[in-house]
Amino acid sequence: MSIRQLLLFLGLSFFQFLQAQIRLPKLINDGMVLQRDVPIQIWGWAAPEEAISLKFIGKTYQTQANSNGEWQIALASLPHGGPYKMILKASNTIELKNILIGDVWVASGQSNMAYEMFKSKRLYSRDIQNANNPYIRHFLVPKEASFNEDKKDLKSGNWKSLNPNNIGKFSAVAHFFAEKIYKENQIPVGIINSSLGGSPAQAWMTETALKSFPEYYAESQKMKNKYAVDSIELKNNSLRNAWLQKANKTDLGLQKNWKATDFKDSNWSDFEVPGLWLSNIGYKQGVFWFRKKVFIDDFDKQSPAVLNLGRISDADQTYINGHLVGRTAHKYLERNYDIPEGILRKGENTIVVRVLSYRFNGGFLKGMRRNLTLGNKLYDLNNAWKFNTGTVVEMLPRPYQLHWVSSGLYKHMIAPLTNFPIKGVIWYQGEGNVKNAAEYDRLFPALISDWREQWGQGDFPFLFVQLANYMKQKQSPTQSGWARLREAQSKTLNLNNTAMGITIDIGDANDIHPKNKKDVGYRLATQAQRLVYNQQKSPNPPAYKAMKVVDGKIKITFSNPSALDVKDGTFLKNFTIATKDKKFVWAKAKYRNNEVIVWNDAIDVPVAVRYAWADNPGTINFYDIKGMPVSPFRTDEW
Repeated sequence: MSIRQLLLFLGLSFFQFLQAQIRLPKLINDGMVLQRDVPIQIWGWAAPEEAISLKFIGKTYQTQANSNGEWQIALASLPHGGPYKMILKASNTIELKNILIGDVWVASGQSNMAYEMFKSKRLYSRDIQNANNPYIRHFLVPKEASFNEDKKDLKSGNWKSLNPNNIGKFSAVAHFFAEKIYKENQIPVGIINSSLGGSPAQAWMTETALKSFPEYYAESQKMKNKYAVDSIELKNNSLRNAWLQKANKTDLGLQKNWKATDFKDSNWSDFEVPGLWLSNIGYKQGVFWFRKKVFIDDFDKQSPAVLNLGRISDADQTYINGHLVGRTAHKYLERNYDIPEGILRKGENTIVVRVLSYRFNGGFLKGMRRNLTLGNKLYDLNNAWKFNTGTVVEMLPRPYQLHWVSSGLYKHMIAPLTNFPIKGVIWYQGEGNVKNAAEYDRLFPALISDWREQWGQGDFPFLFVQLANYMKQKQSPTQSGWARLREAQSKTLNLNNTAMGITIDIGDANDIHPKNKKDVGYRLATQAQRLVYNQQKSPNPPAYKAMKVVDGKIKITFSNPSALDVKDGTFLKNFTIATKDKKFVWAKAKYRNNEVIVWNDAIDVPVAVRYAWADNPGTINFYDIKGMPVSPFRTDEW
């Protein structure tokens, strides 16, 4: 045998040896949480027809891989506990350590579920520092879409215990949900975080479920064509690269080094921060430069220094004294840049922000903290900056979002999970479907039913967040896509074993990603306690039931009315009323004798009432006795 033949033989033998090794899915690994009180599935791959044994908590299980090398072992139901270890043997041996038996919740949706703890590290600094609970675990699913078959495994992922080193990457909503669930039940909690910013509901559904929605089904079929996907990616990259190339090539700020500390900006215009281009410099896209002098009298060079710039639309590169201290390419992220030691100095310091605005009305968004913090000192930056235009470039066309393609996220981020038994799902999504809010009446229940069918565990608990208040308050009653989608979410409660966390009072008019994620997680946990963990099955929160017109006023009745509560005053806020002309006006409202009475002195024959029917209704004072807001509703179907 020649040397070449020998090497080939050895290589083939080694390859066959590797093929014979037991391989486990990423979910089944050290530190995993397995679902209590149900048969547990352990599965994986090996050589065709290879014998496999599994030893766990004093019992040994045997199976054999099929002709495709696939195998599965069903373990008996187990109570919560641990940590345990599991040993699997075939031609190789795998030992899994630190396994818990508890409750596994899938956390899914779009960016408000994906929102990580580190993004609120100043708001939740104490929570992060004190995070130390080995009975809470988190598994982050890689954010990818698939355009063809359902994936059988994830590309990567590890179970992480709750501690200060790991918590930064945890979903904030899911973390606070798990924290409260564990505190109240003392049962290990595993969170599988499978969420992606901006994603619409149809991206999370199977092709079979999408057949009831022909437009989305057709999109899922179209994307099976590799050439279509490649063409879209090529076009997206080409448009973006051309825009950036033109912007960088024609930017006077780069040519004349406007970031330099000694650059003279006395002839620049003033720009009041926060502010948008439309109201200050016109409706433009391009590159815009901002400069600000900050005088620091004295400081300890080792004091922590942070530059907070809030949200900027769309992208920025930020410099202090000529040094790059941070850059962000997404308009929805708040800019909090840690300043390395040695950049700040006693006396005058120069902050320079280069902003790239791709489309629509960019700028420094309102309602954000903007300051330079240095130890215990704070320098306010919400005031006049020096401003100049680097270049004006035509609007960048909106890219086709391949990650949001119908069924794409299900195939890559949910399908590999469905063999893993779970307790239930927590879901925060809807912003991505506001433009077709009425369709969500059917789409969202279809998603829930679809997932329940794929897991094959019956009607497992599905808890979801109703959209928070967002955008500027309107002075007069008007139509609202956000209100209509909230209504669709409320209607979904007709499905068995569902519950809703209402957040109409804890949003942010200026930020689609409100910072308060603790109350969101806690409200979901409160619903889980009621629906899942409370053996007495507490009654549902109060909800609109019926209306009738009496003496020129409308009387509203509710389910579970005795649980209603009015805060801060006698009159209820955010009620509107209309006659048959369908024109709503503000109304007076009182809660009396377990019903709400709504009227307007100028209306003799009212026919309809709406409550909190707005993108952002503002101050809320209508709650239940457990502190949950009453869900927005309407009595009409106009």
